[in-house]
Amino acid sequence: MHDSPFRGHKGLTRRTALVHGLVAAWLIFAARRQAWALSLSDLTESDAAGGIKAALERGVGFAVESLGQDGGFLNNDRVRITLPGHLDQAAGALRMFGQGAKVDELVNAMNHAAEQAVPVGKSLLIKAVHTMSVSDAKGILTGGDGSVTRFFADKTRQPLTEQFLPIVTKATEHVGLADKYNAVASRGVGIGLVGSGDANIQQYVTGKTIDGVYLLIGDEEKKIRQDPIGTGSTLLSKVFGAH
Repeated sequence: MHDSPFRGHKGLTRRTALVHGLVAAWLIFAARRQAWALSLSDLTESDAAGGIKAALERGVGFAVESLGQDGGFLNNDRVRITLPGHLDQAAGALRMFGQGAKVDELVNAMNHAAEQAVPVGKSLLIKAVHTMSVSDAKGILTGGDGSVTRFFADKTRQPLTEQFLPIVTKATEHVGLADKYNAVASRGVGIGLVGSGDANIQQYVTGKTIDGVYLLIGDEEKKIRQDPIGTGSTLLSKVFGAH
């Protein structure tokens, strides 16, 4: 008995689909292999700088969007701002004596202040990216973990502090425990319970806000390093696919 022509057609369709699948897989592999084959020495200074700038600009946008919204800090355990050092432990005692609501009010105010401040710093962060030197770009490309934070800390920490501090101050000044925090923290510095940089709630929150922004920018840059082709950007694939 001869096979039905329809059965043969189905077999052909399956074979065709298989061939197409193999070709697609080979093309993807070839593209990745081409990216992997590049070395850092193959990159022009323009490519290196352009790739880093594109990656960091993505990171800035991601960080500002994520953190500059209601709950951006408060609901993210990695950046949530708590009371510093031993004061956080002391907060547990306050809760035992019925002062938990006031502690929560202070912690919520600190985090909401950070959320309000972040969007204001976006233009400054983007400017730092756009004006970075080729040397800065190559330092980040080859610097590994921490290179992004070091770059932004050097270029933007002081001006961001000046931008964020008034916003944080306004957002926390209405909280009853804020003044008490400053008084207790100032005394805590003298006996080693609180670091000198954490003795003022407004300065403490401002510093933590900036740290959170840098952390998320760095996270996004790491994702691009790990899967540059997944960004869909030819330039990022070329730069971060090089070794």
